[in-house]
Amino acid sequence: MGKPAEKIKKPVASSVCRKLTIAFILLIVPLTLILTFNNQDWELYGNAAIEVQIPAEIPAPPAPDISQCSSINDTMKTDCFPRGAASEKSCAQRGCCWMVPKNASLSKNIPYCFYPQNYALYEFLNVSSTDLGVTGFLNRSFSSPYPSDLDLLKLDVKFETENRLNVKLYDPNIKRYEPQIPEVAVLEMAARNTSYSVTINKKLPGFSVVRRSTNKVVFESTSAGFTFADQFLQLSAFLPTKNIYGLGVHRNDFLLNNDWHTIPLFNSDQPPADNLNLYSSHPFFIAIEDDGSSFGVLLLNSNAMDIIVQPAPAITYRAIGGILNFYFFLGPTPNEVIEQYTELVGRPMLPPYWSLGFHLCRFGYKNLDDAKSILKKNLDAGVAVETQWLDIDYMQNRNDFTHDKNKFNGMKEFVQDLHKEGRHFMMIMDPGVSASEPHGTYPPYDDAIKMDVLVKDHTGSQPIIGKVWNPKSTVFPDFTHENATKYWLKQLRDQYEKQFQFDGLWIDMNEPSNFVYGSLTGCPAGSPVEDPPYLPAIHGGVLRAHTLCMTARHRWGRHYDLHNLYGMTEAVATNFALAELREKRPFVISRSSFVGLGKYAGVWTGDVYSTWQDLYHSIPDMLTYNVLGIPMVGADICGFNGNTTVALCQRWSQLGAFYPFSRNHNEDGAYGQDPVSLGPDVVNSFKKAYTVRYTLLPYLYTLFWNANNRGHPVARPLFFEFPNDKATFPINRQFMWGSAIHIVPVLEEGMTYVKGYFPKCRWFNYYNFEELVNHGPEISISAPMDTIPVFLRGGHIVPTQEPNVTIALSRKNNFGLLVAPDEKGSSGGTLFWDDGESIGTYDKAEYVLVNFTLEGSALKSSVLHKRKELSMRLGSVSVMGVGSAVTKVTVNKKSFSTFKYYPKEKHLEIRDLTIDLQEPFEISWS
Repeated sequence: MGKPAEKIKKPVASSVCRKLTIAFILLIVPLTLILTFNNQDWELYGNAAIEVQIPAEIPAPPAPDISQCSSINDTMKTDCFPRGAASEKSCAQRGCCWMVPKNASLSKNIPYCFYPQNYALYEFLNVSSTDLGVTGFLNRSFSSPYPSDLDLLKLDVKFETENRLNVKLYDPNIKRYEPQIPEVAVLEMAARNTSYSVTINKKLPGFSVVRRSTNKVVFESTSAGFTFADQFLQLSAFLPTKNIYGLGVHRNDFLLNNDWHTIPLFNSDQPPADNLNLYSSHPFFIAIEDDGSSFGVLLLNSNAMDIIVQPAPAITYRAIGGILNFYFFLGPTPNEVIEQYTELVGRPMLPPYWSLGFHLCRFGYKNLDDAKSILKKNLDAGVAVETQWLDIDYMQNRNDFTHDKNKFNGMKEFVQDLHKEGRHFMMIMDPGVSASEPHGTYPPYDDAIKMDVLVKDHTGSQPIIGKVWNPKSTVFPDFTHENATKYWLKQLRDQYEKQFQFDGLWIDMNEPSNFVYGSLTGCPAGSPVEDPPYLPAIHGGVLRAHTLCMTARHRWGRHYDLHNLYGMTEAVATNFALAELREKRPFVISRSSFVGLGKYAGVWTGDVYSTWQDLYHSIPDMLTYNVLGIPMVGADICGFNGNTTVALCQRWSQLGAFYPFSRNHNEDGAYGQDPVSLGPDVVNSFKKAYTVRYTLLPYLYTLFWNANNRGHPVARPLFFEFPNDKATFPINRQFMWGSAIHIVPVLEEGMTYVKGYFPKCRWFNYYNFEELVNHGPEISISAPMDTIPVFLRGGHIVPTQEPNVTIALSRKNNFGLLVAPDEKGSSGGTLFWDDGESIGTYDKAEYVLVNFTLEGSALKSSVLHKRKELSMRLGSVSVMGVGSAVTKVTVNKKSFSTFKYYPKEKHLEIRDLTIDLQEPFEISWS
């Protein structure tokens, strides 16, 4: 039986304080030109104190009259009675409108109970200018339906950079929880010449963010429903467009449904399914307006929340803790929005080069011989396996930092053999460690107790005990504890040095997942933290469903506030530990994530099903994670749950060859789905698709460097490259690698062609270099069962490398260039190159950077940075769209004879070059 719950201290003003006078001094500071005020001019009171008497009991808003309700169009209605059974009487008690929809056929989700015009629980007391922007105070006029409203709020508006704005609403008297990660820079002065302006609305308290170049409002907060109670924070805003993406992670079609669609964010061990909260929480979206301009909005809040996307178009945030801390990114291009976003939350990691190869795994290897046999069969069939993974099968009793010395005897030698072949090894590591091993026999638990690094129960004195894969019980490291990284490193070092080596870590079950609700002894009854007055639309019915008690204690605070950060903090500790242990670039793949995880880890999309529907959904998932600043992402190829089929695995292997993170993995109860286990059709499809991937690895690696350097997505939706083409906005069945490669996969069973959209520019077939004649929607492309259509975009030069059986051997081969001219005969491209595994090569200037340009019939390079320790030779060039026969080629002004012109394809191939890529070159033809 657990101890009684301790009294929860609520960070709100007491009833005594409500009776006191709130006094503050307004300093006369000239308002900046960036700030304007609606409805009436503000009165500046100089140094005189303003006194506001707050009554002991604040009434609920009065019921609205009919005129305040009838004028509101159905699409503009915001739900006043979320997560409850509303009635006309209960609606009126909240001061809201009750009305049958005027156009019920529009949607079944139109709220009957909605906020009236001029609804406001708060009013502004004052606004003044500061060195960073603007500050103001709001006073509560009416009570919300939720307990413990805050009486006084502070608004801080900070003009952070030319294109980034911060708007923060919080309690000025008592510190409420704010995420300590990602760390954001503290600025000292306001930015000048901003691309935005901010309007403060006094009469109906709110703010608007305006894009100066077009004078368009991109975010207009409304007073309707604005609430700031201890455990219910709500803010709604009108948007200029319905085209919004992100707010991950949940299963969607990439372009978000705006039919009053509720998106719950609360990390959960839940196989992807519609309308459920899944593994990660990212309250960030990017929007694209009709004119092609984009902007992004981040709510930096780690508490559980609902986000409702509405047809107005509008958005409503409902968080159950923390503060309202918004960041706005004004772009204006989609890539610039993500660049500005990742500048704040952290640029994506630069992965080790080997991690871009094919990864083979499954849950259910019977023993080490089984894993070795399956690997050998695939290698013998020509399947280019770069990295072998092991799931929890290798562990002794499924306990972290152990391995089964009977079934998996010889692990050390197995990994050594992989390394000798130039391959790599990854293993799974769950955060929870066993709490039931005999004392002195299991250091991960004994050390955790000694170093005091476990998440505690509600008393703060004893570890909270749950149950995951361990035989009896599980405890959970607190990665916010100052000793946690030291503890994690020690356990990993003991395994690495005393058992077997590993090249990276796969951190799973880190939502954190728990097979019981809260703990083995339950959670404190009657706690508003365990059962808040508002429960987001999460599955399980309670916050503690298959995770820890919300009253559990971390070093940084309550699990209630920190739940969504658990996997993120584990990823930070794991990234650091790997770097210390191996002294090479860390590679971490996590299931759970939060804002900024991409700086430390990649992700996979969880326990997807072996269905054609999940094959399709992997594209929106991949694109969403790239928008969220996590480009190293992929789905389990051929699906995880259930049995795949030959046809499905053929097509999934082809698509998986173009996931940034490319791994085949399936559950223990399913048939084997490695390529060889499914037969020659899958093997042949795999080899053809992965030959393309491995050939393009220098280009893919350069994209990751660009993501690390500037934040730009690796896998991109078409509208990122064609923002002025509205037809690209909803496209979710095809995608780009960077700006040059266009992938159009087959996603339906039995199809041997696919229809794709090709924006107006030059496109060339990757396989034969022929130019695509047609443009626009519904272009039918041949796609035999062994082929995934891939196209090169005109105006781009793509670096390649001849593939070999391992990436280590491929890196020794010559490079190539694929040159695709635009309509004017021009193109350009970049190659970033380093040793592929050292830490900080860009910062330490240990890299090569080369630009390539084509003008007419002259191809040139410029070397921006050299690293002579790296040997790099250009061996071939393929030029597409060459309109007339070529009879002469010169290399650095010397005649060169090894070339061939293909008149049908209009393709010039130049072979047997031996050009040093670290020296400028010029190739011309006529």
